[in-house]
Amino acid sequence: MYPLQKVSSGVLDNSILGSSVFGMRILLSNDDGYKAPGLEMMAQNLAEIAQIIVVAPERDRSGASNSLTLTSPVRAHTESNGFIRVDGTPTDCVHLAITGLLEQEPDMVIAGINSGANMGDDVLYSGTVAAATEGRFLGLPAIAISMTSSDPQHYATGARVIRNIVHKLQQEPLPADTILNINVPDLPYDQIRGFRSTRLGHRHKAEPVVKTKDPRGRTIYWVGPAGAEQDAGPGTDFYAVKEGYVSVTPLQVDLTNHAALRVVGDWLPEEME
Repeated sequence: MYPLQKVSSGVLDNSILGSSVFGMRILLSNDDGYKAPGLEMMAQNLAEIAQIIVVAPERDRSGASNSLTLTSPVRAHTESNGFIRVDGTPTDCVHLAITGLLEQEPDMVIAGINSGANMGDDVLYSGTVAAATEGRFLGLPAIAISMTSSDPQHYATGARVIRNIVHKLQQEPLPADTILNINVPDLPYDQIRGFRSTRLGHRHKAEPVVKTKDPRGRTIYWVGPAGAEQDAGPGTDFYAVKEGYVSVTPLQVDLTNHAALRVVGDWLPEEME
């Protein structure tokens, strides 16, 4: 189905890609697992314009954030359709692919299409955004794309959106330190009003944990749902998708609050006590 080769001796032999009619190589991953319909839809769509390599978790790893597996080995297996499933986190998948699994480095990393929005504070926990971030850490252009419904009906819209964005990046690349976090309203493509460059909004604090009992009567807890939107006015990702636009938020790896450097420097004691 896709221009992929099987794993041999732990390394993906993708030499066939060099003879493909497509010059761009795109690594796809996600946090919903290698069987997720959004990943399949994106792979099918992008395979028409690029060489596609899929390395994704073997199960749902939503909320895994930027975690790496450091205390146990990570295993990779190739499926019949060429997708590679990894028994690790989304970050593991991208890290493994770029630093050892692939014989030829991809040109870009795209994570998604996620089931459910990744807006505002969600990006701190999102495995989808983390997969894109790992690609950026390792020096590649990176995109995370999500549908804003928890049960999307229009993955095809997201696939067309990401294809448009890839075309635009080919024509006009963005600064090297930029990650694009894209959220797509779950609507038919012809009902999308356009694109908006946005900033991250903010939520109220999360709802309380849900306390219950397991079948043996022991207390267990479920993490509560995310808080409601708080900072969601014009210019935010929340506002754009509510208005029917695709939200495109540029993220950066550097978490330093540069504006506070002088304030903190003046606040610090001059000498050790």
